[in-house]
Amino acid sequence: MIKRILAALVASLCIGAQAQDAIDIDDLKLRSEAGDKAATRALAEAYYSGRGGVEQSYQTAALWYRRLATQGDARAQTSLGLMYARGLGFEKNLAEARRWWSLAAAQNDPGAQHNLGIVYLEGQGVAPDAAQALHWFRRAAARGHVQSQRNLGLMLYDGEGTAPDRVGGIMWIMIAAENGEEVAEQTLKTLAERVPAAQMSEARTRAKEWLEKNAATR
Repeated sequence: MIKRILAALVASLCIGAQAQDAIDIDDLKLRSEAGDKAATRALAEAYYSGRGGVEQSYQTAALWYRRLATQGDARAQTSLGLMYARGLGFEKNLAEARRWWSLAAAQNDPGAQHNLGIVYLEGQGVAPDAAQALHWFRRAAARGHVQSQRNLGLMLYDGEGTAPDRVGGIMWIMIAAENGEEVAEQTLKTLAERVPAAQMSEARTRAKEWLEKNAATR
């Protein structure tokens, strides 16, 4: 009896959640046509993930993301670039991905800046360029992108795209680790066994100063 009651209760809760999460596509489309960017984003995300009772469709999601992207929305430009890079809703096209990421990066979108860093670091459709990768990781790191903070730290430490800067590199790895980046956390454990204590201490001081300064400006 108790199991039947619990099962019925769970089923009713699930039905309620589904009803609550259902998306009114027609209403969102009307609002989007009227210039509501939030509605356009909701449509793009619903079709991308197939949530709220909407049938998943990368092709349809791409249409809504493109509408936002062509209006200058940096987040949509980053998402559209990702879809081109992965071949979702479009034929895979790294040149188009870079074009949209470049537009978003110019608006200081950290995700786009990080993606450009990866493009140049790994030579995805372009010649590898460590200096360019470092440039984009540095910009994204300054805006709080934790993977860029880690990548920037590793590149500075190893002298990729620049002269080696061990203290500066460790500083950024510490910042990434403080922000919960797991690879950075593991890297710090390894570095602690290899790097002189004075350098670790200086990096820790600089990392603390950076974190306090940026926490105050958020």
